[in-house]
Amino acid sequence: MTYRLPAEWEPQEAIQLTWPHNGTDWKPVIQEVTQCYINIAREIAKREKLWIITPEPQKVERLLRNHLDPNSLARITYYRIPTNDTWARDHSFITLLPTHTNPAQPHQGRCLLDFRFNAWGGKYEATLDNAINKQHYAINPSLAQDTYEDHLDFELEGGSIESDGQGTILTTAQCNLNPNRRIDPSHVEAELKRRLHAQRILWLHHGSLEQDDTDAHVDTLARLCPNDTIIYSQGFPAMLSELQAMRTPQGKPYHLVSVPQYYANFLIMNKAILLPYYADPTANEQARQTIASVFPDREVIGIDCQILLTQNGSLHCCTMQYPRI
Repeated sequence: MTYRLPAEWEPQEAIQLTWPHNGTDWKPVIQEVTQCYINIAREIAKREKLWIITPEPQKVERLLRNHLDPNSLARITYYRIPTNDTWARDHSFITLLPTHTNPAQPHQGRCLLDFRFNAWGGKYEATLDNAINKQHYAINPSLAQDTYEDHLDFELEGGSIESDGQGTILTTAQCNLNPNRRIDPSHVEAELKRRLHAQRILWLHHGSLEQDDTDAHVDTLARLCPNDTIIYSQGFPAMLSELQAMRTPQGKPYHLVSVPQYYANFLIMNKAILLPYYADPTANEQARQTIASVFPDREVIGIDCQILLTQNGSLHCCTMQYPRI
């Protein structure tokens, strides 16, 4: 069986949230961040299955009953798993799809890659988060026919890579060549190709948001999008020059579209885009219109994510999609 890393805009089965609780760094602002998560959960569950990882499933279920409609609630499944934090994008499975389907095998299964999560180079305690995937795999029936693949010898976070679904991976050198993750960076590109079944890696060497614990995750800077488009964050001229020099597999330049800083951290769903909104209404609307022009087939929904910035993350960082075969 051969596999590929699908693009985020391909059909999805479900989206995962890892819910905040008082045992996380969110404790001082737990009410505010919980409301943000309720808003995210509401918009996801209106449209797709939602898998919630939490050590307190009954508590979260009671909470959401007061805020979501019955049809949305029916799309949510809760999994009792202990957690350190909430950044599902970085501690969840990275999921591959088989490159060919066989009509004689109605469900051939995905390949679930479980990479080591060490809180962005050992910055925080992450033992529980690093153990989520094995537990999730054991108790989620929707994953039963998928193949679990152990990559715990290699640190890789979902927010550090972007895929076009056709073998191209976009990432940043500041993150994936960082000595805090790689003892020997010289083999990283070959390892990324092998483990992600990729054909080529595009490296960004410039661009980083202030107070970024992730060491420049690409999903805050530049996002691969349909039709050879890259949405990128404004304010990084050296990064823009790099993007302008990049070429598609066919040798053509990418179509580059800019959004204000922090707005590149949006989530692509089957029929919608969840876009983080912040304090500036003008910037919110500018980002909404820009992203709507790139995704004309999807509704763009703004969600107030100002509270997430206090822990140096945003909406895409909180979520992880599971593609559908």
